[in-house]
Amino acid sequence: MSLLSVQNLSLTLRGRPVLRDVNLEIGKGEFVGLIGPNGAGKSSLMRAALGLVQAEGRSSLALMGSGKRAKAAAWMPQAREIAWPIPVERLVALGRLPHLPSGRGLPPHDQTLVDRAITHMGLDAMRKRAASRLSGGEQARALIARALAQDTPLLMADEPAAGLDPAHQISTMEVFSELAQTGRSAFVSLHDLGLAARHCTRIILMVEGRIIADGPPAEVLTQDLMAQAFGISVWHQQTDQGPVFQPLSVLK
Repeated sequence: MSLLSVQNLSLTLRGRPVLRDVNLEIGKGEFVGLIGPNGAGKSSLMRAALGLVQAEGRSSLALMGSGKRAKAAAWMPQAREIAWPIPVERLVALGRLPHLPSGRGLPPHDQTLVDRAITHMGLDAMRKRAASRLSGGEQARALIARALAQDTPLLMADEPAAGLDPAHQISTMEVFSELAQTGRSAFVSLHDLGLAARHCTRIILMVEGRIIADGPPAEVLTQDLMAQAFGISVWHQQTDQGPVFQPLSVLK
């Protein structure tokens, strides 16, 4: 079953082609990492796929009405500053809004999903704290928890690991892996290639608005493709503790 189908998606902003005939499918049980250099079009692809920017081509999510789309996919954008001083628990509970009739309180089932998301992101001790007073990394975790509480078949996140310390980067990636193992899917843009190598089931590599590789991490994170996309040499090894990937140097 396809959770996202994108066909011939193209986008031009301020006279510059940003996406060029992008095609992709995301099915159930996948953890898809979207990688590429700055300006490759990763954020634009995710936003166009969600219908947040108007693009040429077709996206199954963009064709949905807003209510149906909110039940099909949760979205965490790159911009994540929280301005309102609402408690963390209430912020996370906003993820349940697409599923609740207007004016209703939070039923027990929905509260359970909120509690589970808060625990998953290590926020139990902060649930009564004003979200606007959290650190940048803590705010990121709270917004990921809100997306988890939305409990959609697909979770899309733009750089969710940015600003997190190493322990929370790893635990966040493990949460996305758990989604895939339970039949849901995550579509996540990443700059940390080591995290992508260890946790993603599939990697999509973009360069200049096009997908140039799409497949298992070992088939995408190759010396040749990393040199082509990023201009770097890399070291990639399968170990007893799983795959380890390390960028080494800039190619001259």
